[in-house]
Amino acid sequence: MRVLLSSTAGSGHFNPLVPVLEALERRNDDVLIAVPPKLEATVRATGHPFRIGSDPPETELASLWARVTTLPRAEASVIVEREIFGRLFTAAMLPTLDEACRVWRPDLVLRETCEYASLVAAERYGVMHAQIAISAAAAEAGAQELAAPALGPYGATLSDRLHAAPYLTRFPTSLDPSSFPSTMRYREGTGVEIVPLPDWWAGSELALVYVTFGSVTGGAPLATATYRVALEAVAKLEARVLFTVGHAFDPGRLGPVPANVHIEAWVPQKRVLPGTAVVVCHGGSGTTFGALAAGVPIVFTPLFADQPANARRVTAAGAGLTVGPNADSTGAPAELGPADVAPLRAAIEAVLEDNAFAKAARRISDEMRVLPDIDGVLEQLATVVARH
Repeated sequence: MRVLLSSTAGSGHFNPLVPVLEALERRNDDVLIAVPPKLEATVRATGHPFRIGSDPPETELASLWARVTTLPRAEASVIVEREIFGRLFTAAMLPTLDEACRVWRPDLVLRETCEYASLVAAERYGVMHAQIAISAAAAEAGAQELAAPALGPYGATLSDRLHAAPYLTRFPTSLDPSSFPSTMRYREGTGVEIVPLPDWWAGSELALVYVTFGSVTGGAPLATATYRVALEAVAKLEARVLFTVGHAFDPGRLGPVPANVHIEAWVPQKRVLPGTAVVVCHGGSGTTFGALAAGVPIVFTPLFADQPANARRVTAAGAGLTVGPNADSTGAPAELGPADVAPLRAAIEAVLEDNAFAKAARRISDEMRVLPDIDGVLEQLATVVARH
């Protein structure tokens, strides 16, 4: 089977495609990857053939992102989903995706849910397409409704075709009910040997707290203030703390680092989570999924995008707590401030001390563990492709 994988820029968008790519490798399928320029190094490292598309006009894109940081969440979502992903990124990537579908002739297009150019191209050339979830189903469906007006010029029925396409998600039903009629849930492949973390804490056996705000926050204006609050909150914990800040952030901006804290730019989640007692994060879908899959409870400090919604779902399920300015807010993105230090520390201590949070996280992990593996889901798709 010839499979075209497509993604917009950003590790949070591309990373959900990685276990699918690994499964395609196990099947010996022919794979072509199409991404924007920022992901060229990432896809080159996979060893698969790839196509690099174009970026939207830099000035226009920067202007839109600047507006997003000042608007209430509902208005900001329209700009992000409709103007940035629906209009600008689709137009920029469409020539590359059109050429890939027209010349390379894939049997199947697998696209992350924010990448619409491959959808347009697949529909043009009669190629079956499916979408890989990067977030919760309700958030994905809402984003696609917002993007629909920008997709209208490419076809009157395109949005209907998008919603009807197979929707592959790693999240379990109890946490993430789906309105997509062809939802296919899966678990990622296993069997990869996990390399233990180095002993950064001089032999300490205290509980491990993992603090991470993903790959995007470090380059945002709110990073320094937010990281300093988180650092102060964990400074006096009776725990080991691993704090990752991303490659775009200089840890020197944080000042002195407490003795119980070790800072790294990035560490693979699969190395950290098996020994972690609690994750502290903003609620990005990648970190949220990884923690729950490992049965680790979460303390959320949501900042933007789908993070407040993810935090609410997990908190309602008893697998975590939520603190910070966006815990219940529909306003613009907001950094953490000095007033958030004590509530954040108290939430971490509560989750460390009360085993009920870990039990709830393990229940969700157990539900995820019995989902069909991604290899079986791809086999189902291959059967549909053959009929198509």
